[in-house]
Amino acid sequence: MRWAALRLAAATAAEPVDTRTARSVGASLVDNDLLDGEALPLTVSALCTHLPDVAAGLGVTRNVTAARAVMSAVVSGYVGRMRDRILSEQETVRQAEVTARKQTQDALLSSEARFRAIFENSGVGIGIADMTGRIVDVNEAFASMLGYTVEEFLHINVSDFVHPDDVQGMWELYADIIAGNRESVRIEKSYRHRDGSSVLTDLTASLIRSPDGAPLYTVAMAEDARTRREMQDRLRHQATHDPLTGLPNRTMVNDRLAELFARPNGRIGVCYLDVDNFKVVNDRLGHDVGDKLLLALSGRLHSSVSGRGHMVGRMGGDEFVILVEDPPEGEVADLADSVLAALAPPFDVDEHRLVVSASIGVVEASVAGTTPADVLKSADVTLYWAKADGRNRWARYDPERAAGDMTRYTLSATLAAGIEREEFEVEYQPIVRLSDSGVVGVEALVRWNHPTLGRLGPDRFIEVAEETGAIVPLGRHVLREACARAAEWNAAHPGADLFVSVNLAVRQAHDPALVSDVADVLAETGLPARLLQLELTESALLGPAGRPVDAISALAGLGIHIAVDDFGTGYSNLGYLPRLPLHSLKLAGVLVEGLRGPAAGAGRIVTSLIALAHSLGLTVTGEGVETTAQAAQLRAARCDLAQGWLYARSAPWNKVVAELDRLRP
Repeated sequence: MRWAALRLAAATAAEPVDTRTARSVGASLVDNDLLDGEALPLTVSALCTHLPDVAAGLGVTRNVTAARAVMSAVVSGYVGRMRDRILSEQETVRQAEVTARKQTQDALLSSEARFRAIFENSGVGIGIADMTGRIVDVNEAFASMLGYTVEEFLHINVSDFVHPDDVQGMWELYADIIAGNRESVRIEKSYRHRDGSSVLTDLTASLIRSPDGAPLYTVAMAEDARTRREMQDRLRHQATHDPLTGLPNRTMVNDRLAELFARPNGRIGVCYLDVDNFKVVNDRLGHDVGDKLLLALSGRLHSSVSGRGHMVGRMGGDEFVILVEDPPEGEVADLADSVLAALAPPFDVDEHRLVVSASIGVVEASVAGTTPADVLKSADVTLYWAKADGRNRWARYDPERAAGDMTRYTLSATLAAGIEREEFEVEYQPIVRLSDSGVVGVEALVRWNHPTLGRLGPDRFIEVAEETGAIVPLGRHVLREACARAAEWNAAHPGADLFVSVNLAVRQAHDPALVSDVADVLAETGLPARLLQLELTESALLGPAGRPVDAISALAGLGIHIAVDDFGTGYSNLGYLPRLPLHSLKLAGVLVEGLRGPAAGAGRIVTSLIALAHSLGLTVTGEGVETTAQAAQLRAARCDLAQGWLYARSAPWNKVVAELDRLRP
């Protein structure tokens, strides 16, 4: 403020008084925001009081009148500049208000234009109604969807849209919207088209409120749902039907089964069908021909049940199923016969004439106590029974046979682990000379101490072991233990020459490591090769082409005795006997069984076989000897050896040792 006081003092000293400068100082006080409205009177009073003194200090002597003229000019300059500032600020505010109002109006106009463009050009039907249901605006999409013009639509009330297919409670929901209790609702609604047809829509109804919250309008947005429904139907059909044949697929079959099983007292019949040797068609003629054959076959299947109300479905590949609801007695079997008859005529596919057969598994059951999965599994199992029984036939489900198959599966699944856990035990049955009943050898017989099925004889698991390949390690285990026992006993009884006889299965005979395995066991146990007899069936001795298996000659070359087991059963080929390095024949138990009575036929057959074997330099052993009459007839026929319950049952080695000492001549 010092500069202002000095300038004012100079203005006071001027002659005349410099009021312009004083006004300029007053204006500068506003420009520099040095004073506010409340401080101005105090400032002017102070200047009036002290300005003469300041001027005197500058060597100027003036009266109070001059000082007041200067102060009046200061106030005038201050007030004038302040008024200009206020007016300027007011104008700025006014311009801002005008600009804002214009922008708001422009925005509203733009927003309304955009809404109108969306409203009129939208593919979704949009309609606006007041609280009385009167339609006040509608777009072209909604009007044309129902077959009206916009002008015609505006004469329709919302209440006119009631349709018989409206979902229950729909109009109550709309009433809640009008009452302001609900803001919106989305439902599927049918409208009546102007031509009388129905138009299915996805409808969304919403409430528009006034600024104070009162309901004003309802807005309905409707989208034609027929295309979506058609698409859903197509997708549903694709999901539940086979694309090649058009038949219900596995999913739909399972759904139908679930429906049938939902009835507590119902019954179900199933024909599970598989085309025999269909793979040959695909492999030789191509998958295109195979697909055409399946298509033609499915047509015949469908025709064979036409009018009966049964479902025919394709489970996949060349497998089909027919479901029968509450079948009368014999209905499913008759159906299976009619299906086989329908498939019997040849199929003409392209330039090929194809003869097709099928195997069918038939199941009839009450839904109580079983499940859809169990029924299909039973039908599938039965189907493969029909295939195993010769194909081109049907088989009926048999619980006992199924239980046997399940046991067989259990054995197959646990065989390898059983060998590792040493669950298999070797028993021995003495072999005696018929002439004096002296023990000359023992046959090793394996038993399985199964952890859940108990003690099992070889008839329960040997075939399964062959199928799985487990027979090779199992046979090696039996051979090693039998040779070790025999070697130990012969070492303790010099000159006894007790031989041990071990069975070899077909798969063992064809195992490349057989000869080396046997040689290793003999070397490991110390048993002389001449005291080991290997028993093989005819199928194990001969290869696929009827030629002797090379391993047999190699084993005989080691000094091991080779015996034909179960000789006389099936269609024995006597021609191979001279071509094999054999030492012995073991007569099948069924031949020995025939010697129980006085029937001359069985005796002549046995006598002839023994004579034939002797003529070839072979010894003969009769198996399964249980009576003295059988032993007598064998002795009379000059049979060399015998074994069976008449002499001793099979037993663990420690029990057989005592019998060996007792039965030795």
